[in-house]
Amino acid sequence: MNLKNILLIALCLLTQRGFAQSIPQEIRLLDIDEALPIDGASFTYGDLQGVSDTNGVISFLYTEGYSIVISHVSYGSWTLDHDELKKLIQNGVYYRKKLAVNLFPVTIIAVRPQNKIKGGQLKIDYQERLEHDGGAILNQVPAFNSIRKGGNYGFDPVFRGFKYDQLNVVLNGAQSTTVACPNRMDPPTSQMAPNMMDRIEILKGPHALRYGTGFGATINFIPAKLRFSNSTVFYGRISTGYESNGNIDRGESQLGVSGASYDLSLFGSWSQGDDYKTGKDKTVQSDFMRGSFGANLGLKLSANQQLRVSALYNRARDADFPALPMDLRNDDTWMLNARHDIQFDDRKLKSWNSTVYGSFVNHMMDNLLKPLVPRMLNAETIANTYNYGGRTEGVWQLGSGKLYSGVDMRVEGAKGTRSREFLMGPNSGKTVKDNAWQKGRINKTGVFGEYHINSTVFDYIFSGRFELNNANINDASNEFIEVYADPQITQLNTSMSIGVLKSFGDGIRSGLWLGRAQRSGGLTERFINYFPVGQDPYEMIGNPQLDPEVNNQLDLTFEWTKESMAINVDVYSAYLQDYISSVIDPTLSPRLPMSPGVRRFFNISEAFKTGFEVSWSQELISSLQHQLGIAYTYAQDLKRNEALPEIAPLDLRYALSGNYINGKLRPEIVFRYVMDQSRISNEFGETTTPSFTLLDIKIDYSITDKLTVSAEINNLLDAEYYEHLSRSVRSSNNPIFAPGRNILAKINYSF
Repeated sequence: MNLKNILLIALCLLTQRGFAQSIPQEIRLLDIDEALPIDGASFTYGDLQGVSDTNGVISFLYTEGYSIVISHVSYGSWTLDHDELKKLIQNGVYYRKKLAVNLFPVTIIAVRPQNKIKGGQLKIDYQERLEHDGGAILNQVPAFNSIRKGGNYGFDPVFRGFKYDQLNVVLNGAQSTTVACPNRMDPPTSQMAPNMMDRIEILKGPHALRYGTGFGATINFIPAKLRFSNSTVFYGRISTGYESNGNIDRGESQLGVSGASYDLSLFGSWSQGDDYKTGKDKTVQSDFMRGSFGANLGLKLSANQQLRVSALYNRARDADFPALPMDLRNDDTWMLNARHDIQFDDRKLKSWNSTVYGSFVNHMMDNLLKPLVPRMLNAETIANTYNYGGRTEGVWQLGSGKLYSGVDMRVEGAKGTRSREFLMGPNSGKTVKDNAWQKGRINKTGVFGEYHINSTVFDYIFSGRFELNNANINDASNEFIEVYADPQITQLNTSMSIGVLKSFGDGIRSGLWLGRAQRSGGLTERFINYFPVGQDPYEMIGNPQLDPEVNNQLDLTFEWTKESMAINVDVYSAYLQDYISSVIDPTLSPRLPMSPGVRRFFNISEAFKTGFEVSWSQELISSLQHQLGIAYTYAQDLKRNEALPEIAPLDLRYALSGNYINGKLRPEIVFRYVMDQSRISNEFGETTTPSFTLLDIKIDYSITDKLTVSAEINNLLDAEYYEHLSRSVRSSNNPIFAPGRNILAKINYSF
């Protein structure tokens, strides 16, 4: 080969290399919630600078090894290195979250593993999507625990000692469900299908009031985002898993098709299991069967507006609840939702969104599968609840401030009857019917506003909410009217919060939050009719004349975020007025002969809570990363001068994980230590709970970009333990012990 040919070949190679490194590319920036374009975002890429257009598109010539810096007044500033940029170019779309939510005391359980350290975030990957209960995912957060009445179903979350209606659980900021089971076998979190979710935002305290009265916290389940594409694209995933302890089979899948103006996706999941074994080989009744099926349809009506319609059907069968007098036999739930979003250009009014929804629960439980000896009666309860409403909100840019304002409305109601067929005794052969919910109904109409002011020194957030609450019953029982002659009541609740944040540079930011939230009683607290729905066997009767309870709370937050480290600290203190609790009323007689008495809901004049949460994440050497989380709550009933009931003890979690073979191999070891709980409520018959230590190990391996397998062992040391909030097995003093050693295997394929 002569010199001329060698030079020509070299020139061709150089030309091809230069061409490969400078390829015209486009990336579309979309809001992660509304999937609407982020226009006006500035970017810097090498020597190139530009701004995203009205469709959120940025254009540039790709060059190997360059990073891109993007910034927007509402979305902050972020950098994508060359590896992240290459993956992004393949996808073509980048989703970004508005800064508004990140200003609050918040924990975000995010959908994708975080390659970079970021405070306040946990991940949901395909393994969490395999879960059948959204409440189980919340237990990743040390500040969360769950009231467990069954072995593997109906985890009822508790956050900082706040529970039930004190937690505002919503789907995409608006929708929820109303429990049909008087004993809360079906808490709202259990109806949130994990495989349809993108992330969970936990807005702590009474400070975020846009989505309802967040008395103790707002738990916002965000659905999978829409993914419009320039051409027709088919996408999906399928996952399956197996757990040895309890013989649990799980499966979930998604199938979708998208185009320039539409996105249709179908979801499905199925889980079922048997009884599991504790660390000392004791059997816990935990049979369950659960399926979820749903669809999302997104329509791009124009460049700046879209419509999203979704439907979810949940189906549960034969779930064991050893701590309750009955088991779940059938639960069928529908959740329907439609949301419209529109953005405006060159106006103070920047965007407007509106949502309408409806949720309907049909629930049946009985004691026919209970091993009762002797069997004195057969009992069955059929209950139905509904929950429907709407929400509309506008966003205005007012100089350096941003205003969120709107109105919402929710109507919820419940009906249900318990049938008791006596098999023994003087009433043998008779059937008695009890009116559980009395067709209780609550109407809520709210007006809310949230104003953000950004300055060079401080950021301010003012949040307020006025809510009119009207409650009544439409099928009052005689025994209830004997206690409360007038069950109808209307109350006006006022809630407000002020937050002040300051950045000190070098990634350090702190905040001071003062909030006051006022909440009226829920359906159970007002209208339950002689049912044992508490933590002890006393029957409970509602109180329609309850005063609204008030939470006056202060949060101090501190955040220090660097490229390889993040520290978050939240210290809070809450003074509670007219706190809703219950007291034994000796003047009332129970309906069941085995009940020790009757509790009546009433207001405690004063109570107090304080505590803290700390999280620390850091990248170490050799592709290692570790994360530490600690949470603690102290709660006192100031009237009775004793601890408030159902307060979880200090919880510490430490995880050490690695990232090897270009991210394909990801081992992890998780350590958890929970202190004993000796601060107990004698009024509610609580007992002390011993401390325990757990060790889990896990390994993920990506065989290809589309195929991932994982294996893990939970409770490696086979410890026998139970959580403080676990209820006792009925007719015994034994709490529901958690599963012993459990081996899991899972596989996921995405395309």
